[in-house]
Amino acid sequence: MSTDQSLPFLPFALPEIGEEEIAEVADALRSGWVTTGPKTRRFEQAFVELLGDDSLQAIAVNSATAGLHLALEALGIGPGDEVITTTHTFTATAEVVRYLGADVKLVDIDPATLNIDPVAIEAAITPATKAIMPVHYAGLAVDMDAIYAIAHKHGLKVIEDAAHSLPTTYKGQLVGTLKSDAVVFSFYANKTMTTGEGGMLVTRDADLAARAKVMRLHGINRDAFDRFTAKVPSWYYEIVAPGFKYNLTDIAAALGLHQLKRLPGFQVRREQIAQRYDEAFADLPIIRPPRPVHAGDTHSWHLYVIRLSDGTTVQRDAFIDSLFADGIGVSVHYIPLHLHPYWKERYDLRPEQFPHSQKAFERMLTLPLYTRMTDADVERVIASVRKALGRA
Repeated sequence: MSTDQSLPFLPFALPEIGEEEIAEVADALRSGWVTTGPKTRRFEQAFVELLGDDSLQAIAVNSATAGLHLALEALGIGPGDEVITTTHTFTATAEVVRYLGADVKLVDIDPATLNIDPVAIEAAITPATKAIMPVHYAGLAVDMDAIYAIAHKHGLKVIEDAAHSLPTTYKGQLVGTLKSDAVVFSFYANKTMTTGEGGMLVTRDADLAARAKVMRLHGINRDAFDRFTAKVPSWYYEIVAPGFKYNLTDIAAALGLHQLKRLPGFQVRREQIAQRYDEAFADLPIIRPPRPVHAGDTHSWHLYVIRLSDGTTVQRDAFIDSLFADGIGVSVHYIPLHLHPYWKERYDLRPEQFPHSQKAFERMLTLPLYTRMTDADVERVIASVRKALGRA
């Protein structure tokens, strides 16, 4: 199969926004309530209903970064504390620790799953360690039983960075319903569902939820929605902490309400594309993404990451250049944190400390995978990958 240079550029990712989302956003605009209000409340409740556990609270925020920051702050993380996470993630996972004056301990990944390595976590624990932040990379669940065993043994908190993992399952349970202290999802434009920008903090800890709600909006001790919709004078409030400005708007929540309803269909399409890629690449010198370890579990397929096999003559950067020359948008997830100047210099990090992440980075790229892709788009990506590897 050959690629057609006359075809338009196929972007790496595109959100799928339908007429119902557009109508709900228009309704928010016409209502006059465009910041945090009734649609955000509905979105939070709908998210809990999706997870299927009434013991959970869902707190809508303007980004997953904000949600992670709020969770750590509510758990009391601060100067002198350490939080362990993976080097193979976007900087947001780690930077929120520094917001609070605490320190980050970066550890390597399991080369089979590309998720954080529990053995490396155990080795990194010190008396200052207070929490573990696993990342469900690309939408594949972390070995959470191993994480919980370590956390229980050492008295540590667990905050899941679930930015990639809606609707990922672990041993039949949706991520978000496990035993962690907090779980944070992302609704950024390229995620499995979107609110444009946005995120959701999920927890069973009533104290954590109460603190996060206060800190989400300037440390105000009363809900702004209640104050502005009250039918009697309700202007008085108090600032009880130096909070943040992390609330989600009703305009964004309007998108989320219908994206949530469409999530099962989105997941089916993502799985179909991943399966087609798997079949088409079976004979190529690449490592395809790992599948869930436990039978019947769901991979969210936020990302489809391939790695060049040992001995492949094509270099990763040349591979990317070839795909772009064919009009195929690809990316790399991620440039590990230990290679970025801030993290490298602050903690004196070297690539040899993270051999699995480093090797994966040097050989990996992420292919387009999103629900608006047609079957023809998928075949076009396949043809380009095969051509780049001399297997057209």
